[in-house]
Amino acid sequence: MGGAVVDDSPPGVKAPDGGWGWAVLAGGFVITGFSYAFPKAISVFFKELIREFDVGYSDTAWISSILLAMLYGTGPVCSVLVNRFGCRPVMMVGGLFASLGMILASFATSIIHIYLCAGVITGLGLALNFQPSLIMLNRYFSEKRPLANGLAAAGSPVALCCLSPLGQVLQYNYGWRGGFLILGGILLNCCACGALMRPLLPPKKLEESIPVAAEEKKPQPKKKLLDFSVFKDRGFLVYTIAASIMVLGLFVPPVFVVSYAKGLGYEDTKSALLLTILGFVDMFARPASGLIAGLKCVRPRIVYLLSFAMLFNGITDIIGSQAKDYPGLVVFCIFFGMSYGMVGALQFEVLMNIVGTEKFSSAIGLVLLMEAIAVLLGPPAAGRLLDATHQYMHIFLLAGCEVTLSAIVIALGNFLCLRRRKEHPDAKMEMAVTAAEKEGLNCGVEGEEDHVAEEEPKKKASALEAGEEVMMVKEMGENRA
Repeated sequence: MGGAVVDDSPPGVKAPDGGWGWAVLAGGFVITGFSYAFPKAISVFFKELIREFDVGYSDTAWISSILLAMLYGTGPVCSVLVNRFGCRPVMMVGGLFASLGMILASFATSIIHIYLCAGVITGLGLALNFQPSLIMLNRYFSEKRPLANGLAAAGSPVALCCLSPLGQVLQYNYGWRGGFLILGGILLNCCACGALMRPLLPPKKLEESIPVAAEEKKPQPKKKLLDFSVFKDRGFLVYTIAASIMVLGLFVPPVFVVSYAKGLGYEDTKSALLLTILGFVDMFARPASGLIAGLKCVRPRIVYLLSFAMLFNGITDIIGSQAKDYPGLVVFCIFFGMSYGMVGALQFEVLMNIVGTEKFSSAIGLVLLMEAIAVLLGPPAAGRLLDATHQYMHIFLLAGCEVTLSAIVIALGNFLCLRRRKEHPDAKMEMAVTAAEKEGLNCGVEGEEDHVAEEEPKKKASALEAGEEVMMVKEMGENRA
């Protein structure tokens, strides 16, 4: 039976910041790539779908929107399943769903069938992979977490660089039906990535040496499958509101930039190259942002770095709306890739800092649910605006204004509502744990010496280590209080 990978782990187990964590990071890299790049890469098939089913831009845009809405809207369901069965089985089942959806979509006879198969089923499968991969990454990394998040987030642009031209080649050689079928087979790799998500277990020597009295004094509370207490945190509320506004416009430009170039008269292959350029820049922006976010002088103010990234993205959309030729779109994709990469690398790191490790599995599910409505409305609304005006300038302007507004909300909300709280208790707790580990928890060692003296000489060293862990838990509890 699986347990909650994040919350149910024994308190003595600390993030290894390496080891098997690098394999978990590799799996998260691939999963993040499929989850975020797939809704954008599938847009290369939109022209064929419009001709096949005689529909408009807004109708095809619903495919990407439903994919993203399922990725976001099923967040609480993923949280409950992960907390009940664990990350590994949930991810492997999700991989099967993701593949099955695309395979069924290849036999579609109407646009509604594609909504249900490629949108709902594949979207659910990607959701069951994406959220658990973030939870496991948060569990395996602490001090190196900003860098790990940046590296995992780089999977999105790498996959975009590969999937966009691959989709164009598949469409040219096999048509959209054959392309969907092959993409369905590729998505089976999610199952292999899920197999890498090995839960952290306490060392055997730690299990044997933890004093029984300490365990009796600290009874384990009953596990909550979904913790709604995060809504009492003002930082979480500000973050959720800002993120919901941001996703209204964040995903619009990548969905429509290929059609924008085609509308200017450029050939399909050259138009699809824009997504590759965007993804190539994004690929380097995410790890670089993770490195910057991990600096000691930056990490306590990481929310303002995220606000800057969102503002940068919004202004890029507004200026890019004036592009009239291919070179202008290339310049837009370069700057959009930089800002988009910064947002992608920082958004979940900020959430982890706000709520802490203990509540992250529930918090991310609830945040994704709140964002789902905005994700579902964003691209279709832009597509309807395009059908009405036949000008891409307006949808890029609208997207830029929405993202800029979200940057203002999170910056002002953090400054005005949270300025008296110099440090969130959960973040303070995590920093204290890291510092205590480095210092050896001297006070914990001294407090356990009397108990250790009664143990056998061979177990003395292991008992000292157990005392350190017990004192660490007590100190964290006092900080929370």
